Amino acid sequence: MSRPHFHPFTALATLAAMLALGACASPLGPDGDGPYAPGTNPRAEAVDGLTVGHRLMQAGEHELALEAFTRAAADQGLTPDVISALGTANLGLGRLGQAETLLRRAIKAEGAVPEAWNNLGVVLMEKGDYAEASEVFRHAYALDNGQSDSIRDNLRLALAKIENRDYDDAEQQDYKLVRRGSSDYLIRQIP
Repeated sequence: MSRPHFHPFTALATLAAMLALGACASPLGPDGDGPYAPGTNPRAEAVDGLTVGHRLMQAGEHELALEAFTRAAADQGLTPDVISALGTANLGLGRLGQAETLLRRAIKAEGAVPEAWNNLGVVLMEKGDYAEASEVFRHAYALDNGQSDSIRDNLRLALAKIENRDYDDAEQQDYKLVRRGSSDYLIRQIP
């Protein structure tokens, strides 16, 4: 039986290839920037469920956002912000009845925020109740001291639909959900 021939150059090339692949497979570079998500740190403080839910809503992941908001409810209780967030996630999922119930509950709370009022208005617009939606948007706009372009745009849209019922037949409408903070959510009405 003959022995296979071993060439030192082949071994060196194989070793170099393995080292190169090993460097590519490293999950994180020295600055934590690699092709893979960073690992978890069980000792780190958890990110607030509302923050996670709002980020998921912004990404269009309404079901995951609802789960995050539900976890926030377990951690923080059913605060007006949590109830409003749950209602907004349900609206994103097309669950108008649940969204309306939750958002009406949120606006009844002391210190209800304009965002909850706006998002209730969006639910009412989706249901075709333009008159009540315009009143809700007016209230949201007043609470916000006219600072939100999204609320103003929604109010204009509601008033236009009251004046001309065929307004939404001509083009697809975009309703703007608002969250506390710097971002808006956009709900597109399907014709």
